[in-house]
Amino acid sequence: MVVYAAQGDPKRSMALLWGVADPGRRPGPKQGLSVDLIVETAIAVADADGMAALSMRAVGERLGRTAMALYTYVPGKNELVDLMYDRAHAELPVEYDLRDGWRAAVTARASDLWEFHLRHPWTLQVSQARPVLGPYEYTAFETSLRLLRETGLPAPMLRRTISVLYHFVRGAAQTVAEVRQAAAATGVSDEEWWHARSAVLEEVAPDFASRYPTLAWMEGEGGFRMEDETVPYLEQEARETFTTGLTVILDGVEAALREPGPAGPAQ
Repeated sequence: MVVYAAQGDPKRSMALLWGVADPGRRPGPKQGLSVDLIVETAIAVADADGMAALSMRAVGERLGRTAMALYTYVPGKNELVDLMYDRAHAELPVEYDLRDGWRAAVTARASDLWEFHLRHPWTLQVSQARPVLGPYEYTAFETSLRLLRETGLPAPMLRRTISVLYHFVRGAAQTVAEVRQAAAATGVSDEEWWHARSAVLEEVAPDFASRYPTLAWMEGEGGFRMEDETVPYLEQEARETFTTGLTVILDGVEAALREPGPAGPAQ
């Protein structure tokens, strides 16, 4: 399920995001509600039940109000998604210790982004094709850029590098989020699924090892053995891939810094 943000009325959405007077709000009776409370409740709904369960009615029910009562504060679901996505980013740290250098700080930042997406897996369903353009989203991006700027990369290379990092973190977190949701969505545990499918695979492809010799070699060399066998296979693989992949990306940045030319540090 892909959700496109920034689909509501631009003026009302941006006014709500940036905390300025909402030009379209109609005064109504005091009901003990606020935009902040509605957004926090909507985030709780999405955290617990996923983006598919999010609606103005679901948020209203959790607050003990009707959906209509919410429209006085938030025009609709489109604007609510914008506010949720931006507000969730407010929990990300903005200060990092640079005494051990940019690499340690960027590693910590990537880990924080990873954990953020796993706390709020619905954020992975919000497409990056239409950014929210809210203050907390900008703060999160500013923080990541500031840390990577410590490398000395020129602006064009810095832009590409931050994009690689963000795509990598989201992709790795997406795998874990989907693994965690699969059992509930399908009614079949990971262990049951793998056991049933692998048994049938042996029957339908008895020559598997000769057809796919590199895969067979990987298996024989322990290439598919996980460090923690108590965690579902794909989740553990994603975690190990995150650690290894981040190392490879940052090694690449350091290699670029050593090379002369446009990818090297700004002069």
